[in-house]
Amino acid sequence: MRYLGLDYGSKTVGVALSDPFGWTAQALETITRKEENKLRKTYARIEELIKEYEVSKVVVGLPKNMDDTEGERALLARDFAANIHRRTGIEIVMWDERLTTVAADEVLSEAGVKKENRKAVIDKIAAAFILQGYLDYEADKARKEIINKSES
Repeated sequence: MRYLGLDYGSKTVGVALSDPFGWTAQALETITRKEENKLRKTYARIEELIKEYEVSKVVVGLPKNMDDTEGERALLARDFAANIHRRTGIEIVMWDERLTTVAADEVLSEAGVKKENRKAVIDKIAAAFILQGYLDYEADKARKEIINKSES
């Protein structure tokens, strides 16, 4: 069971993929486009990845404000996710992505990647953080269910 993680931005979509067991997320690629509303090729590439890797669920980053409200970017991310679902029929999960880009930038900085070289990879790293957050949540939920069953 593989999952695809997406970090939707105005001109890029960072893409991450889980391992076949759904335990870890790896940065895969960054899909770029010239204009925000030109999404046909972006959707087509996502559909290709879903088929190629036999993805069973897509996790899309939801850019919430720090006060937990949703603004214009969140609405655009929800529309993007709805279109992927409409085109593929695959289950979509919206996942809070607050500070994932900041975390990705810090990791790249600590790894010694020069600031001018980070732009090319930061979105797919952020997508990996989004996806890993979801995978960790699901694993924790499964562990709690096992513990609850064993205590019953």
